[in-house]
Amino acid sequence: MKDLPMQAPAPIDTSVESKAPITDNTISETDSTLTTDYLMGKFDYTKHPLFEKASASISNREIYLRKETIQAFTAMHDSAAKENVSLRIVSGTRSFEEQKAIWERKWKKESPHYPSKGEIARKILEYSSMPSTSRHHWGTDIDINSVETVYFQTEKGLAEYNWLVQHAHDFGFYQTYTPKDRGRTGYSVEEWHWSYLPIANRCLELYNQHITNQDIQGFLGCEAAVEIDVVREYVNGIEKY
Repeated sequence: MKDLPMQAPAPIDTSVESKAPITDNTISETDSTLTTDYLMGKFDYTKHPLFEKASASISNREIYLRKETIQAFTAMHDSAAKENVSLRIVSGTRSFEEQKAIWERKWKKESPHYPSKGEIARKILEYSSMPSTSRHHWGTDIDINSVETVYFQTEKGLAEYNWLVQHAHDFGFYQTYTPKDRGRTGYSVEEWHWSYLPIANRCLELYNQHITNQDIQGFLGCEAAVEIDVVREYVNGIEKY
């Protein structure tokens, strides 16, 4: 598969005033499934027509993703295997409710240690997204082999990571959370998090057009979304390709 040229969206004004009203929650004229609920993970991906379960040969548990993501990863998995590199998906799509459970567990753990909601949120946001803001809602983003940096410092993990850096873009996958030495904001480095940009870039574009910090509600500490400008700093805190 040839490299697909990607164009990152330009910075978007995330103020409420800049947002046009959305009719019937549908935000894409070409794909009626792309709604605000979709982008914020408020749907059942196990029943969504664009999603399917990844086979046991490429994942370590029951994982659902966009069909296109699975097809592209399967091709990448098979190509890597020819070079004795093993790639498996350890995390895929997460719903709003699943992300909420992760977030609220960490919120309760960290709350006693920080004086403000903004500080609690920033601590959690080192590695975990707020519900409604995770790229894992879209079915385009995967965690590969491990979710621990120390794994990718081992000989095996480093070889797998180096293969991804050299070849993943041939299949449409890009590392979104790279080192911050070029000015990226938001999450800490995640060697494991790879995004299928042919779809994810469109999701991010629509997210920026239609979702604001004020829309992020319904969980412990959601008020911090406005305080820390989570859309600009974290949703858009990605490596640009």
